[in-house]
Amino acid sequence: MLFFLKILLTHFLGDFTFQPHKWVKEKEKRKIKSLPLYYHISVHLLLLLIVLGFNIQNYGLGIFMIITSHYIIDLIKLYIQKKKTKRFLFFTDQILHILILVIIAHYYYPFLISLDAILNKKTLLLLVAIVLLISVSSILIKLIITQWNPESKKENDDSLAKAGRYIGVLERLFVFTFIITNHWEGIGFLLAAKSVFRFGDLTSSKDRKLTEYILIGTLLSFGIAILIGVLYLYILNKF
Repeated sequence: MLFFLKILLTHFLGDFTFQPHKWVKEKEKRKIKSLPLYYHISVHLLLLLIVLGFNIQNYGLGIFMIITSHYIIDLIKLYIQKKKTKRFLFFTDQILHILILVIIAHYYYPFLISLDAILNKKTLLLLVAIVLLISVSSILIKLIITQWNPESKKENDDSLAKAGRYIGVLERLFVFTFIITNHWEGIGFLLAAKSVFRFGDLTSSKDRKLTEYILIGTLLSFGIAILIGVLYLYILNKF
């Protein structure tokens, strides 16, 4: 595990901390001909050597595989990346890099991965709760409040696309986290913060129906998250 954490640290440092934004833009523009691409790979190599104590004799093959795979994955991403797929490929790229690190770590220090050990009762319960918070709750709230659906769209509406959905998911996850960590006061802070940001919109709109619509959606979102959090703790204590 220590070896894996070391090479994982070098990955995060190399991909985020020590990679300027201008390198990223230059790589996207010039691709294989971009010097920052090779600067980036060199940074990863240097970090690996430092963290692993320049122990090329023992870890030389692993370092070579990590650097080579990183270069190939980054290069493929640069050539297939489009504006619409940029977000998806970013996460895919990171998953592949980390998967390579897991394989390399397993090569040097074999570890057993038991699916039964990972998917135990507590883990499955948490996964069920998260799915309820993210997917099921969104659909349930939408079904309940769309019976009113006040006409709030304006010609100059500058709100972000699907922002409300993401805000709702995030607030439910925050509420759930506050509950299972026994920080109920955080829910009040979150509700107050959302009220402050929403106050300006509701005041400028002067639309009572819209105000009631948003209030119902907010209370439903918080209420469902609280209910799921309480049920999660109750069932967890029964295990």
